Amino acid sequence: MSLLLAFDDELTLARPLAAALGWPLAVVERHVFPDGESRLRLPAALPPRVALLRGLQRPNERLAELMLVAGGARELGATELTLVAPYLGYMRQDIAFTPGEVVSQRHLGRALAAWFDAVITVDPHLHRVASMAEVVPGRRGVALGAAPLLGRLAAERVPGALLVGPDAESEQWVTVAAEAAGLEHAVCLKQRHGDRDVAVALPAADVAGRAVVLLDDVASTGRTLQAATRGLLERGAASVDVAVTHALFVGDALAELRTAGVRHVWSSDCIAHESNAVSVVPLLAAALRDGAGWAGWGQAGWGQVSQDLTPSRHDPL
Repeated sequence: MSLLLAFDDELTLARPLAAALGWPLAVVERHVFPDGESRLRLPAALPPRVALLRGLQRPNERLAELMLVAGGARELGATELTLVAPYLGYMRQDIAFTPGEVVSQRHLGRALAAWFDAVITVDPHLHRVASMAEVVPGRRGVALGAAPLLGRLAAERVPGALLVGPDAESEQWVTVAAEAAGLEHAVCLKQRHGDRDVAVALPAADVAGRAVVLLDDVASTGRTLQAATRGLLERGAASVDVAVTHALFVGDALAELRTAGVRHVWSSDCIAHESNAVSVVPLLAAALRDGAGWAGWGQAGWGQVSQDLTPSRHDPL
């Protein structure tokens, strides 16, 4: 028997995922005390195979509860515990850029490998790391791709559009999206001077009179997308739309994108947001169904196998 376990604020994704799988759904009950600590309650008994749905946006708020739920699930009967994190935070710090910086990707991955037998995520930020197997050492790491979904959506909404990645790191997603949708693509270059100070050099492609769709894995402050939008419109682009896998949109980021000239914003439902236009539920359900049939899953040794199901688009650039 399998069970999907989810936090109460993940139900917009958890309900259709459980329905697609044909699995029962249970909710993590939470009470936050005045001092900020949480009391968490799971079902009194769990089946051997449990998938926990928990996105790791705002990870500082969520990691302590994730650790506690993982430990509690083990005590209550889960022997094969998979984390389904549609968004995996702390992935962008993959090296120490200055001496003494903590490489957050490395240490988050080690923590997840200690708590879970497997981690399934969507379009993780793998730039200098070749696969999810490196992120969760000794466990199974599965990286699914929403970029083809966004590419096909762009082709449907804006036929003949030019797909543009706002920086070199986006090339892995833009290339796959363009191939899936049969669209041309190009990539900008970015110079970041601070969290909200970004300069973008546009590609050599002729954008005059063309509809452009900027495509990336994540939009947080949106500064890179804003800079690219302004530059493209100044170069004569007929329109600029935005498609992203992870719609963080911190603060007024979405409104500022529209002020910069973006016409439409589309995202996947990895993170619930008003811009959601494509669903990753079929991707997640397929990965979990495939996992249910893997020999050696769980205590029989599955947790000692590292495998990445991501095609070569996630090779380092």
